[in-house]
Amino acid sequence: MFNLTYEFKLKPTQNQIALFEDWLELCRRVYNYALAERKDWFKSRSCQINACSLCCEYIIPSNASRPTYASQCRGLTQARAQYPELNAVSVHVLQQTLKRLEQAFVSMWERNHGFPRFKKQGRMRSFVFPQLGVNPLGQGQIKLPKIGWVKFRQSRDIPDGGVVKQARVVKRVSGWYVMLTLQWDVSVPQPMPHGEVLGIDVGLTSFVATSNGLLVKRPRFFAEAECKLKLLQKSVSRKRIGSNNWHKAHKKVAKLHEYVANCRKDWHRKLSHQICNHAGMVFVEDLNLVGLSRGMLGKHCLDAGFGQFFNILEQTCFKRGVYFQKVDSRKTSQICPSCGVETGKKELSERTHTCSNCGYTTDRDVAAAQVVAIRGLAAVGHTVKMLAEGKFIGIPVKQESPAF
Repeated sequence: MFNLTYEFKLKPTQNQIALFEDWLELCRRVYNYALAERKDWFKSRSCQINACSLCCEYIIPSNASRPTYASQCRGLTQARAQYPELNAVSVHVLQQTLKRLEQAFVSMWERNHGFPRFKKQGRMRSFVFPQLGVNPLGQGQIKLPKIGWVKFRQSRDIPDGGVVKQARVVKRVSGWYVMLTLQWDVSVPQPMPHGEVLGIDVGLTSFVATSNGLLVKRPRFFAEAECKLKLLQKSVSRKRIGSNNWHKAHKKVAKLHEYVANCRKDWHRKLSHQICNHAGMVFVEDLNLVGLSRGMLGKHCLDAGFGQFFNILEQTCFKRGVYFQKVDSRKTSQICPSCGVETGKKELSERTHTCSNCGYTTDRDVAAAQVVAIRGLAAVGHTVKMLAEGKFIGIPVKQESPAF
């Protein structure tokens, strides 16, 4: 099975926009009610046996099982019979909202995310149709259950033979969008290691440094818009909360954030295609991006968007048949790529790599990218002879003097 997601901008009517808004609000209430049910169960199990708290206690029978996705779906059926307004929303959409809450708890247990929080008004921005029926797509329009045909701007053609598995309707400040997930019953082989090797080192001085000597300066998308953002946020703070002027000023802030995010993503896509133009294998560092975002330079790391760039680069490599792999990132800037000797830790101000053992000198980031390329070649099982030649990663080969 092969899945692809296509994103298109919707062109709904005013009645359809009002319907979308009502559905988002009902999904938000279902989400908050299910979260409160789970939170109360957890709090009832956290109180002490021999003492009560000063304010209140959650008294739930000891034989009551923990609320799960299945039990809350059964409760949703009973709630739809009791509250008729829930029948206006497709039952599958509300079930997907409960599944979203379940995934939030799974992420809390398995990925150390925080405890799920309640969503205030306006924070629920999407809902999902897991089933669309037969032939839901027309020429520039899509048929949504209980809503009908909705027009969208078909900016690209959709290949034939795919089955629409689900549709996600998303609300953004620039309008409404639909994300169509299509599935083809085909097996697409993964790219195999071949061609020229390219190691990539990312950083804040140079966003990308490649093993063949290419240095790309980091654009400061958020830093350039920060002055304008400060003025817009000051304008928001001066408005009465909830007024029409407050909503208008808040919309301007959201538009600026979306503009910055779109510029960053567009630049990442163009750079990924430039990298894939002359490479058959691409190796990058497996960085701890969460740790970088929480460090002293976290604001600049988030502005650079290393994680988004790696995801886009991996997608671009897959589409263009380029092999992509992440390698160990430890001590890439402390090892000489020419002789393999560890040169020691460098200060951030030291931008040149100079090996005291072999005398190899190059830019610090380029040397780290060459080490990444060497580790990538070793990971895919290439011979030591290819590593020694160094012709794929830009390392000069030390010529042996002829014996007379």
